[in-house]
Amino acid sequence: MKLKNLSIFEFDNYSFNHPLSSYHQSSSYALMMAEQGYDYDLLGLVDDDDNIHAASLILSKRLGMFNRYGYAPKGFLIDYYDPELISEFTKLLKKYYYKKNFAFIKINPEISIGNVDYENKKVTYNKNQIIENTLINLGFRKLEGNKRFETKIPKYSAIQILKKTNLKTVSKNTRNKINKSIRNGLSLVKGNRDQIEILYQFIKKKKDYPIEHYYNYYNAFSKKDEIDILLVKINFEECLINLREKYEEELERNNKLVAKVMNKPTEDNLRRKLDSDNALNAYNEALAETTNYLAQAKEAFIAGAITIKYKNRVNILISGYDQDFKKYCPNYFLHYKLIEYYKDDYDFMDLNGITGDFTKENPYKGLDEFKMGFKPMAFENIGEYDYIINDGLYKSMEQSGQLAKEFKRKEKSINN
Repeated sequence: MKLKNLSIFEFDNYSFNHPLSSYHQSSSYALMMAEQGYDYDLLGLVDDDDNIHAASLILSKRLGMFNRYGYAPKGFLIDYYDPELISEFTKLLKKYYYKKNFAFIKINPEISIGNVDYENKKVTYNKNQIIENTLINLGFRKLEGNKRFETKIPKYSAIQILKKTNLKTVSKNTRNKINKSIRNGLSLVKGNRDQIEILYQFIKKKKDYPIEHYYNYYNAFSKKDEIDILLVKINFEECLINLREKYEEELERNNKLVAKVMNKPTEDNLRRKLDSDNALNAYNEALAETTNYLAQAKEAFIAGAITIKYKNRVNILISGYDQDFKKYCPNYFLHYKLIEYYKDDYDFMDLNGITGDFTKENPYKGLDEFKMGFKPMAFENIGEYDYIINDGLYKSMEQSGQLAKEFKRKEKSINN
């Protein structure tokens, strides 16, 4: 067999029908990354009859004056249980890219090696672990650790089964936050390219990307209607009405508790009266704040997300919210309404990564708990590997610090 440069049609057709299909392995993603300064190849392993047995989008970038590296996002489209096929494909890749001064090709296949149980804080591993040995034996270098967000794509994933998710299936805390957000007058609206600038205000502190990065995503994926901009809007008038109703309800409850405490000043009654007092103070503050917002505008955007749609899955590329409105629970509302928005047409939603760190010291603990509150399936994937093309060049890049600098984590914020 031989390597062949595939046409966009050939590659997309093969990729779309492959079991490991992903929007990362598509011509749309290639075009988007080209705008980010990458070159790319669409390569296939074909037989004499031009049948494709493996393929991959290989992105490439220069490091230094003359040297380069490759990246196959979400890994090769290949049967990872066929060592001979992987060996043949990678040997041809090595021969092809060695001449182009490539040091390595990075891969991160979406292959689950274990189910993550966050309640019991453990991972149950499966037979896919043997693929790790196959890759290492064929010259791949496994990058160790990666329990947080150290890699280009999170090693741990949370996948929501859309049609099986409703208010009854999520955790009690998540359900309460969603109900609260609905009472606060929030709604989900579909945006457009012009509103990326609004959304960017909510996400710019999360990742070290300029706004052009998201315009490039939109330009590439909108051609096939594979991208959505979704925003959360708050109606301050409606919010104020709901707050007044809740205040009146709590005031009535508080008056009854006053009478109870006067007649029977038990510790339990005193505690309940104090809780009610605190609730009334919170409602008073919220009423004053919302009245002030309403004086400025009837409504405002306070959260949003960019999603990529591919086959039967929706992927949350990034999401964020205005920290000034955190008390209105916009992030809980956003994620639940995304589930409702897509559940009729898609089967799964990728919540965009979690960690495998169960310790109290994990700075992303709140983020993990937020996502796991929706009760998704959680997986540990096989991780990130470098296929060495030129060993001497790879070691030189590693020792000089070029690799650490190039692949430093882009996350800037841990807010959930």
